[in-house]
Amino acid sequence: MPVPLYQAKAEFFRMLGHPVRIRVLELLAEGPKAVRELLAEIEVEASNLSQQLAVLRRSGIVTSTREGSTVVYALAGGDVVELLRAARRILTELLADQNALLTQLRDAE
Repeated sequence: MPVPLYQAKAEFFRMLGHPVRIRVLELLAEGPKAVRELLAEIEVEASNLSQQLAVLRRSGIVTSTREGSTVVYALAGGDVVELLRAARRILTELLADQNALLTQLRDAE
């Protein structure tokens, strides 16, 4: 029996639910990067980065190619960039609403 769409979406968002994975996707939105470049930008142990890259690779959201002894990662499609932009817009709106509420609370004192 096929997985219901809502369940597949939930699994997709769970896969995205790690700060290192989100940071990797943000960096790859700029273009393909070697693992050493990702390590230089993300302050995690190499083994942790490797685990998170494996999750992204298994999900199909990133691809990897070997260039000699270097592994280069890239986004599998441009839709990921749009998703990250949408998340930024949503967070901006949420935080703006919270800031407005905070202002109202402070003004009421």
